[in-house]
Amino acid sequence: MITGENGLHLIKTYEGLRLKAYKCPAGVLTIGYGHTSGVKHGDVITEEQAETMLKNDLKIYENYVNNYVNVPLTQNQFDALVSFTYNLGGGTLKESSLLKRLNEGKYDDASYWFDRYVYAGRKKLQGLVNRRAKEKELFLKK
Repeated sequence: MITGENGLHLIKTYEGLRLKAYKCPAGVLTIGYGHTSGVKHGDVITEEQAETMLKNDLKIYENYVNNYVNVPLTQNQFDALVSFTYNLGGGTLKESSLLKRLNEGKYDDASYWFDRYVYAGRKKLQGLVNRRAKEKELFLKK
């Protein structure tokens, strides 16, 4: 599967677009729509470059979801999981209770676990609370 419009909108909304490199709340240098690979202090990009980076990054996170999830997903469930993984990384998805419950076929049980991933640097962040709530809502949407 690939990310649909709902997932793309969710990621863009919560990552936001920043054309100058900055440190995210977790202290990682970031640019564009949450791109972190190879970013250096002082980097500046165009909106077009940010879109290209996002499309390339999405392929990575889609692969994590496609490879780690062993049960059928709706487009909305897939999109929610790609957003979750885009924000937290493939390792977090792979080791998560969310994935474990999901691969057991316990979809509703799995959705409960979105709410657990709302911390950055040991601090609960309202932005992550809001994002996880929207991911969970999308995941549960028929």
